[in-house]
This record gives sequence, structure tokens and C-alpha cells, in this order.
Amino acid sequence: MSTDIIMPEERHQSIALHQQGQEISMLSTISRLALDPRCDMDKLERLISLQDRMEAKSALEAFNAAFAEMQCEMPSVEKRTENTHTKKMYADLDDINYAVRPVMAKFGFGVSFKIVNQANGVSITGILMHKAGHREETTMILPLDAGAGRSAVQSVGSTTTYGKRYVMCALLNITSGDDVDNDGYKEPTDPLVTPVQARQVQALLDKCSETAKGKFADLYGEPANVTKANFDSVLAALTKSANNNQQV
Repeated sequence: MSTDIIMPEERHQSIALHQQGQEISMLSTISRLALDPRCDMDKLERLISLQDRMEAKSALEAFNAAFAEMQCEMPSVEKRTENTHTKKMYADLDDINYAVRPVMAKFGFGVSFKIVNQANGVSITGILMHKAGHREETTMILPLDAGAGRSAVQSVGSTTTYGKRYVMCALLNITSGDDVDNDGYKEPTDPLVTPVQARQVQALLDKCSETAKGKFADLYGEPANVTKANFDSVLAALTKSANNNQQV
């Protein structure tokens, strides 16, 4: 029996090469069958679906591994900007971008935002993308920051900038040194769940009845809107509901 010690980096590379070999083999099989006029199209579609699931699983594993490594190097961001309302210092969006983008690029990550104007506020969705193809997102819905002397356009701009800062920090799990700054907002006492926790909620929600899903939607809208303070109780309630639904 071999007594050679395999380092974690070597193990990751070995697993990655094995997965790449499987994907190449599957693609070769699909390509060969697609050119065969005798091929059963139902079987071909199942193979393509299997290939898609394999690629998604591989992308998720690569995302999780890279994210875990990135966390070790993610910096805390210095507070260099003064809030004119509270007279306190905070880390603005430019400072956060300047500090974290080199680390994100090193591990193959990028961030984009989707902004949706609503009747009385703005919905800011942050999307964390990895070069392997997997992505995670979280959403924050904010009322317009109608501060003194601000036009309607300035209110939207201020709210959007505020939302981007906090959504980006939530996605990357970074400290902005921004604990007491709120740009005129009251700092949320109950921060939202992380993307990983939101996935846990969604996984249980998928197993629940339509009635339970409707009640959840009325309360939270979507998993990303659950607060950390309510996370354990929501998880327990959904687990009970999912178990009851499966027993029916």
C-alpha cells in the first residue's frame, strides 16, 4: 500500500482532471450519437440533460472551492469617506471595489448588479459570477432615500449606491468597517441571510406544498429576504412542512 502523502492542491487538481475527462468523454459520446441516423432522440436528449447536470455540478464545486479560498484573502475595507448627515466615517462603494476586485480576479470572480425601479423604492440584485460558470445572487429592496434637497433622480441614485454597497458586502461576506454608517437610513438590526443560507431555505421550500409556498411568499417573497434572526425558525417550520408534505 502506498504511503505517499497527497497535498490538498494535488488532490483538487486530480479531481478536476478526472471530472474534465468524464465531461470530454460524455461530449464525445453525444457528438457520435448525434451523427448516427439510427440514434434514439429520446436517449440523446437524456444524455444531453445528464451532461448539463454534470457541468452544473462541476461549476458549483469549483465556485465553492474558489470562494472558500478567496475568503482567506478578502480584506477589511478602511473607512475613508465622511457621511455628511451623521458626520461619521464609512467605506464607500469605490473603496470597496478598489480593495476587493484584485482578490476577486485572482480567484476568478466577478460581480454585476440588476436594478429594478419599483413604485416606492428600488430593488438591487447582486450577482456573484465565477469563471467556471456558476453564479449566486442576493436581493435587497429599499425605499427611496428622499433626503432634504434631493431630486427624484438623486434619491434613486443614492438608494442604488447604498444598496450596491451592502449587497456586495453580503455576497462576498466582507467587512466594510461600515457598522454605524447608514447614509440616512436606519441600519438593519436583522441582516438578511447569506446566499448559502438562502439556498438551504429554497431546498426545503421546493419540498413543501403549494399552500406552504404561498404562505412563505406572503411573508418573505423569496428566500434571500429571510433575516438571519429568523433563519433557524424558518428552517424548522419548512422542515416540518416538507416532511408532512412527503408523508401525504
